[in-house]
Amino acid sequence: MFCHHCDDSLAGHRYVLRDDHPYCIKCYENVFANNCDECGKIIGIDSKDLSYKEKHWHEACFLCNKCRTSLVDKQFGSKADRIYCGPCYDAQFATRCDGCGDVFKAGMKKMEYKTRQWHEKCFVCCTCKNPIGTKSFIPKEHDIYCAKCYEEKFATKCIKCSKVITQGGVTYRNDPWHRECFTCTHCQKSLAGQRFTSRDDKPYCADCF
Repeated sequence: MFCHHCDDSLAGHRYVLRDDHPYCIKCYENVFANNCDECGKIIGIDSKDLSYKEKHWHEACFLCNKCRTSLVDKQFGSKADRIYCGPCYDAQFATRCDGCGDVFKAGMKKMEYKTRQWHEKCFVCCTCKNPIGTKSFIPKEHDIYCAKCYEEKFATKCIKCSKVITQGGVTYRNDPWHRECFTCTHCQKSLAGQRFTSRDDKPYCADCF
């Protein structure tokens, strides 16, 4: 039996069969073996060939690019054609929560709004601290408010009943009123859209004035 590549006799020598053809160890490694991405040397038939995204490593060369710890049988991440252990990858590249500053680990739910992101437990109203989850919220500057807290803090409120004016409304002497709250001081008749007169800063309908 002879090597399919160099024709040397394989009698008494180890060989490898590939596509039903025998190769001596030297030819097989030169023709078919991969080169290690770390050390550049051939990964011989007696070495374990570890591969990821068309790259190959000796088992002893499969190391974190930063801390040089072995990545064999461990979770790892890749960035710019380099491989990193989980802690080094997180420290350098993982996105971080806008709330607590910690990284998002694999499998964690991420809440996102525009360019910002939070852990689910960190996505809370800045006032009441209740989780927002899938409920509606209102962003203001760098803060996030639940609808209730936003209304209490920023929404326009009627000067008479102190409740939020959600639509329409009347302005009198720079104060906001519900249309139904803007009434004659004497007879309580609605003055919205009607002629009225002011006396002592209070509104009166034409009849009562």
